[in-house]
This record gives sequence, structure tokens and C-alpha cells, in this order.
Amino acid sequence: MTRKVCLLGSFAVGKTSLVRRFVHGVFDERYLTTLGVKIDTKTVELKGDTVKLVVWDIEGADPDDDGSSPVRSRMQTYLQGADGVLLVVDGTRAATVETARDIVGDFTRQNPGVPLILMLNKSDRADEWQVDPHQLEGFPGLSQSFTTSALSGENVEATFTFLAELLTEKDGSFKGHN
Repeated sequence: MTRKVCLLGSFAVGKTSLVRRFVHGVFDERYLTTLGVKIDTKTVELKGDTVKLVVWDIEGADPDDDGSSPVRSRMQTYLQGADGVLLVVDGTRAATVETARDIVGDFTRQNPGVPLILMLNKSDRADEWQVDPHQLEGFPGLSQSFTTSALSGENVEATFTFLAELLTEKDGSFKGHN
């Protein structure tokens, strides 16, 4: 089975680095802004099921965007047909929480029932964090949240695998957890 997964969040929260870590197992210090969307794929094995994740790394939203910018409009287009969403917040930048709240509000209104996982990224820089993980409680529509690091790889594979499991359970084909 093939499932479309979209990564959303503010600019520079680490979406592209998380995708690189998950798909290719690498981290690159260079910052490259995603313009539009970049698509990668990876097959995940789950207790007898195979799920091909088509991962859409969508350009970041501006924290000052009121929802009417071309980026937000394109984002809604890219999200069409999404089976699951990974919402990324940068633990070192408090402003990315409000951007995430705006994005998730728009998304859940237009796509009810689509699994939404929050990734609180940059745990390798926890001493610089401006975000308390408890601030993230109460996001509408969240299925789960993970603390991650694209640099170290912490919880990256676990987050994508968890989402793949949710998508197969939703489909009714998952054989069950341990």
C-alpha cells in the first residue's frame, strides 16, 4: 500500500533534515530552503505489512502569515489527498508553536480524521529550547507527539513508523502491536 505523508511547519524547523534522516539516514549541516515541495519515498516494513510512504516536504510557513499568502495557498493544494501529516515545531524557536497552531487549525478543518503527529525537533539543542513540551498539549486533532532530532536521529524513524502504523490501522490491514 502507498500512503501520502506531508510535513508541515514554519521555515527552518528541520522538515527537510528530518526527511533526509528518515529516507537516506544522513544529516547535512547546510540549510537549504524548500521552495514548493520536495517528494521522497521510503518503504516501511510493519509486522507483515509493507507501506510505501510518499513523503511531501512542503515549504515552510512564515510566522507572520495571516493565511492569505501564496505559500499558505500552495500548502493547501499540496495537502490534497494527504493520508497523514507530520507537524514540525522547532524547540529553539517559540514562534514556531503559533505557526504550527495556525497550520493545524487550517488543516484539521479541511481534513477531519487525517492522522496528525507533532514532532518537537532539535532535541540535540535542548539547552537552547524556548518551548516547553507541555505548551504543545491541546493541539486540535493530534494523534501523538514525539521529541526528535534530525542531527542525532532521535525518534525520527519511530515517528514515521508510528504514523505508518496508524495509516495501516486506519486502513484495517495492520496486524496489531506487541
